Amino acid sequence: METKVKILAAKIHSLRFWVTETEPEVLKALFHHYLERVGFDILNFTNYHFPVQGYTAFWLLAESHLAIHTFPDKGWSYIELSSCNMKKAENFEGLVLASDLSVKWNCEGVEICVPE
Repeated sequence: METKVKILAAKIHSLRFWVTETEPEVLKALFHHYLERVGFDILNFTNYHFPVQGYTAFWLLAESHLAIHTFPDKGWSYIELSSCNMKKAENFEGLVLASDLSVKWNCEGVEICVPE
């Protein structure tokens, strides 16, 4: 019997950007709202407050994930959305663009540490 193989092509649409907002509760509420408004299916959420400073949040989505990492001592937070749904990623980007956030997109990297 001949085995049939189906090759699937996957495309991941990534948004990577920095914002000057570093308050964990503000970031959590804002980006959770954006995910819901765009229609992402949120499967799980977890976050961690580092003992000294900093915050990481992660949303597991049916379409992939959203991660936030704050660097309050530097005044920046890194946001990354990965999605296999291009339309939802574009709509999410539109919400960020329309927001009052001060944003630097991935091509405008922010140096958060200087190597010794």
